[in-house]
Amino acid sequence: MKVKRGDFLKLGLLALVSGVVKGNAFSGETTDKRRNTNEKTPVIHATDLYHFHCDPDDHWDLATIYTLAWAGDIDLLGVLIDYPTKSDLGDPDVMGVAQMNYLTGKVVPVVVGSPFPMNSRNDIQPDATRIDHQGVNWLLDTLRKSELSVVINIVGAATNVAVALKKEPELFRKKCKAIYLNAGSANSLKDKKLEYNVKLNPLAYAAIFDAPCPVYWMPCTTRTNIGEVSEFGTYYRFIQKDILHFLPGKLQNFFLFMLGKKESHEWFSYLKRKPEADLLAEFGESVRHMWCTAGFIHAAGKKVTAEGEMVPLNSEKESVFSFTPVKAGCDDAGYVDWEIDLNSRNRYIFHVNDTANYQNAVTSALKDLLLQLPE
Repeated sequence: MKVKRGDFLKLGLLALVSGVVKGNAFSGETTDKRRNTNEKTPVIHATDLYHFHCDPDDHWDLATIYTLAWAGDIDLLGVLIDYPTKSDLGDPDVMGVAQMNYLTGKVVPVVVGSPFPMNSRNDIQPDATRIDHQGVNWLLDTLRKSELSVVINIVGAATNVAVALKKEPELFRKKCKAIYLNAGSANSLKDKKLEYNVKLNPLAYAAIFDAPCPVYWMPCTTRTNIGEVSEFGTYYRFIQKDILHFLPGKLQNFFLFMLGKKESHEWFSYLKRKPEADLLAEFGESVRHMWCTAGFIHAAGKKVTAEGEMVPLNSEKESVFSFTPVKAGCDDAGYVDWEIDLNSRNRYIFHVNDTANYQNAVTSALKDLLLQLPE
């Protein structure tokens, strides 16, 4: 990061950015024209979702995305799961997607991504077969077919989205409303450390910063790999029982099937059982570390007040988070150099406006959201 950013913060101008400009750059608006106000933003969810899970936050994220679709806030076009490139990762969790399809009555496709990392910043993997690139090609085809421009959430490796945008950058310019990049650290250049999602494929992560569409960068932390609520990090946490114990039974079973690492193929019948009390008690005591919730809410045209209320982005109520316009670039090693730039209209960094209330507010909003799903 450049000294200019530090000077900016010392002058206290961030207060201006978080306040006066909030109705403009922070509103999440793009040049995408809606034919009417009732049209839902199309969303592609790119995730490292496995069974057995790598981190349970991915299933909490999946449930969040599906509930936003259930509530009519987004149009979920599909789930793109990272290819498991390490032997200790589980299979792509198509069962989890099937469970959420059943719970919400949605018919959302699921596809598996490329088995190869990018070997250069512009690598389009020319030797990949149609099977290897089924996820990349599905993403491109989905963008082409969508009448409205599409939001893409990246909550795992950036590989599949990066390869797709390098193959057809003009398609992204025309049809991608925004990429929400949930990865990295706001201070990685100084720390000289890489966050987990960046390590999965640093070149792919770097390539996202070349995208010709808006990028909402959501660093997981302000300081690399430091799990604390902080100004430029999305991280928050909660005790699972504070949400899990209140959820509808079938949704509880969705989480228990994952948390319990069930080896059974009976993903459907398990949803209909009475939730296992011992598992609820055991996993309810676990701390759940989370990163991506605020971005999902923002992409759906909402924000969260200090009281945990989800309100429209154009509401006069103050939000515990926003996005600050920046100038940003990423080198091939995965380190981001950025500075605040109020004139930017296509690069933003996540900002916690209210560090005292952010964690409780987003947790409360997530709980209220998930409680909308039917029994």
